[in-house]
Amino acid sequence: MVILKSPEEIEKIRQSNIIVADILNELRGMVKPGIKTMALNRYSEELALRKGAKPAFKGYRGYPFSLCVSVNSEVVHGMPSNRVLKTGDLISLDFGIYYNGYYGDSAITVSVGEVSDVAARLSSITKESLYNGIKEARAGNRLGDISAAVQEHVEASGFSVVRDFVGHGIGKNLHEDPQIPNFGIRGKGIELKPGMVFAIEPMVNEGTYKVKVLDDGWTVVTADGKLSAHFEHSVAITEDGPVILSRVD
Repeated sequence: MVILKSPEEIEKIRQSNIIVADILNELRGMVKPGIKTMALNRYSEELALRKGAKPAFKGYRGYPFSLCVSVNSEVVHGMPSNRVLKTGDLISLDFGIYYNGYYGDSAITVSVGEVSDVAARLSSITKESLYNGIKEARAGNRLGDISAAVQEHVEASGFSVVRDFVGHGIGKNLHEDPQIPNFGIRGKGIELKPGMVFAIEPMVNEGTYKVKVLDDGWTVVTADGKLSAHFEHSVAITEDGPVILSRVD
């Protein structure tokens, strides 16, 4: 069941997402060669608590950390550790909080120093595909219009969209209906209506779309060991079009 939110609820979800966006911007500035991914996790949690928010991921279905840190061939749900980032790494940071009764959720991919041309292009195309999807998040469109917009841009660029993990609704729960695949057919799926709030999150691989989960039960990696990138925004569908809630203008 897709829950429609009132303008007041959307504002509360936006407040949560602004906190997420601020923290991700802080973390982006910390990403540099020599830093440990666990330090990013500690700082994300510290910042959330300082702002009166609760890290959303810590303890969620048993996940032990506040931040998901996925490096290079890691797609999503990478676990912070004593791993030291080095020049050329591509790192995605996925973070969420619970604040004032509502969740916020967003993700960015960051280059560590100078990266390869393919890494830079993969990151750029993934981000572009997110915004292409957001453009389709309009009342009267279908869910498949969002999914297809992401897939078309990614595949036209020679990359592939992950199929085993998807975006989702968000509000009083971190994950709500509907699921939002990053592949689909225009004109298919539920009709989009004002009040829907989605976390749209393309996960894009350099090579095959196939993935596997490591023995830690969380870390998802590309099946061929090639690079992956991930961007995510929480977006409200309004009468006036899509509104990105997790962006600091």
